[in-house]
Amino acid sequence: MILVLSGTGDGRSIIKDLVQKGYQVLAAAATAYGGQLLDETGAAETLGRPLSEPELLELIAGRGIKALVDVTHPYAEAVSEMAFKVCAEMNLPYIRFERQEIKLPEHPLIMHAADYLAAADKAVMLGESIFLTTGSKTLGIFLRAALLRKRRIIARVLPHPRVLQHCLDLGLTPADIVAMQGPFSKQMNIAMLRHYQANVLVTKNSGIVGGLPSKIEAALELQVPVIIVDRPRPVLSGAISSVDTLFQELEKHLQS
Repeated sequence: MILVLSGTGDGRSIIKDLVQKGYQVLAAAATAYGGQLLDETGAAETLGRPLSEPELLELIAGRGIKALVDVTHPYAEAVSEMAFKVCAEMNLPYIRFERQEIKLPEHPLIMHAADYLAAADKAVMLGESIFLTTGSKTLGIFLRAALLRKRRIIARVLPHPRVLQHCLDLGLTPADIVAMQGPFSKQMNIAMLRHYQANVLVTKNSGIVGGLPSKIEAALELQVPVIIVDRPRPVLSGAISSVDTLFQELEKHLQS
């Protein structure tokens, strides 16, 4: 059986391909909603909850896993680091698939930040109304920076009760929460930026699947500065970004 860690559209597509090729797949996502989406892939078994390191070790041993395919989000580095460590301990093949980064245009309104702290510092210096599309996990970093400079944070997050409660617990009001699941079109992004009178957009380099091009196009049309949090380095150098190559690597590992 192959274990696929996935919380992305890329991962669900890869799982469907694996199933069609005759592989037995155990698919795992970090949330219950992610698990529900995995139920539609045809995987033999699905999980929808976070896995600790001991739980991952037990899962691999108990299910007779032959290889682990990591298709988690490019910014979910903690999960990838744990999976890589567990596979190394168990001498299990680890294959990392990561969607390609978009080559961004050189533009005075497009800026990069090495991490979330740097992005927060830049954002509060650039404008009073910051439209944040980096998710809820790092929201506290931006809110702390905004509080010091008396800036407004508008957070676009997943419409999930736990996520919404997290936003409220951090002090966001309903007026500053956009609970919608993307990706969105350029026109939809333009409408949101205009509605909230945003003068800074913060995002991640989440690729085409994550809707990055339409975000950038919308912001540039409105002359809104864009801060992009750069991707963390993959735990495995040379992460695969081709589905065909992924299948070739998987077959090579299984045959050996």
